[in-house]
Amino acid sequence: MNITFLGPSPARSGVIVVFAGQGGQLAPRAQGLDSRSSGAITRAIKAAAFSGKRDQSLDILAPGGKLSRVVVFGLGDTAKLHPLDLEMLGGGIAGTLQSMKIAEAAVVTDFPEAVGRPEQCAAWLASGARLRVYEFSRYKSRRTNGGQLTALAFHTTSPAQARKAFVALDAVAEGVHLARDLVNEPPNRLFPVDFANRARDLGRNGLKVEILTPSQMHKLGMGALLGVAQGSAQEPRLVIMRWNGGRRTDQPLAFIGKGVTFDTGGISIKPAAGMEDMKGDMGGAACVTGLMLALARRKAKVNAIGAIGLVENMPGGNAQRPGDVVKSMSGQTIAVLNTDAEGRLVLADVLWYVQRRFKPRFMIDLATLTGAIVVALGKEHAGLFSNDDELVQRLSAAGLATGEKVWRMPLTPEYDKLIDSDVADMKNIGGRNAGSIIAAQFIQRFVNGVPWAHLDIAGTAFDGARTAINQSWAPGWGVRLLNRLVAEHYES
Repeated sequence: MNITFLGPSPARSGVIVVFAGQGGQLAPRAQGLDSRSSGAITRAIKAAAFSGKRDQSLDILAPGGKLSRVVVFGLGDTAKLHPLDLEMLGGGIAGTLQSMKIAEAAVVTDFPEAVGRPEQCAAWLASGARLRVYEFSRYKSRRTNGGQLTALAFHTTSPAQARKAFVALDAVAEGVHLARDLVNEPPNRLFPVDFANRARDLGRNGLKVEILTPSQMHKLGMGALLGVAQGSAQEPRLVIMRWNGGRRTDQPLAFIGKGVTFDTGGISIKPAAGMEDMKGDMGGAACVTGLMLALARRKAKVNAIGAIGLVENMPGGNAQRPGDVVKSMSGQTIAVLNTDAEGRLVLADVLWYVQRRFKPRFMIDLATLTGAIVVALGKEHAGLFSNDDELVQRLSAAGLATGEKVWRMPLTPEYDKLIDSDVADMKNIGGRNAGSIIAAQFIQRFVNGVPWAHLDIAGTAFDGARTAINQSWAPGWGVRLLNRLVAEHYES
């Protein structure tokens, strides 16, 4: 979709979007448009009993002159409008226009000063529209552009500044769309090697990309990750993406993603119903990849590492068996009692590798790890586990600001002892109860005291709650959250 920012006066033809506050009171520039239409807009508002509530819209056909239609959107109480609300409003506008099969429209961004500077308001609206207009249709033999919004012009008193403010938001939207594409891909089109190759292609954006093969991982002693992959005909990969936008002496921030491109459960096979959704078990890796693209595209002033462990978990003749013992890169041994608790095994080796090689300021891992977190939190929050209170506070605030919310869960020695094993240093499951906590306790054993947060995104990475800025099965969850965290607290 082509997004432009123009001066405050819109054209006098085509489709125009305007705003009204509580009681249906038109914004100032919309009042000028109403005057040119001889009061047609206010008459329509009164006739429809349009109250200007948030998320309310009114479609006015042929209001006069050369205008084909005017669409009025309610703002509700403007004193309560925040940037996320404007982003959602932009998404709502794009969705409404698409439902009307409108290809091009102009938006008069007219808000009280208390809401924000004109350029900021216009940029946030445009960001929401950009996030909303997404479609994954590459495997459809018949494609149609019907109903697709192709161009939006935002009219503001500060078009140049709005254009500048939108650059970073557009970069984040690009990262979100990449993450959506990756999660939406069919599992026979995105094997670990294919995923790694797509990450390599991001090098054109300034990222340094390194890909480790099975032989290299074997030399490093990554028995936990390799054990998960051994049942599949598809080779695993470990991808390291580096963005060096900060000072040379700055410690990097590290983001680690679970990338199980398809998860059958292995020998501990999952039920058939719903297994097709397990193409999304690489949602953590998709988020990290999208985040790294966003940081590079907006030229973030930070050093960052994105590491993704890519495997396929299959029940082949060489598959890992329940009861096998593997040795992780850390030297700790693991009794694998359930081969469907595989993501934590992948993360164990990747986390250890990242901390030893890069000495990061912190590590944040993302994984579609447990069904237990969906039972606990549903699809509205991701589970947050951490050994660092400051990181928790910052992630929680970033979640509220972006709408990608997190909720802290406990980590205590009482839970940790449940994964002690009689035959190895630990086992990869701990019983029926507290499944998401047990998984986090397992991962923490490979953190080695580095400030760390684990996000269990099983309920949010795919088939999550639909919003005004996302209607896709794959929302690209986490890219905006982590970008906000970086931008607010860690850029030099």
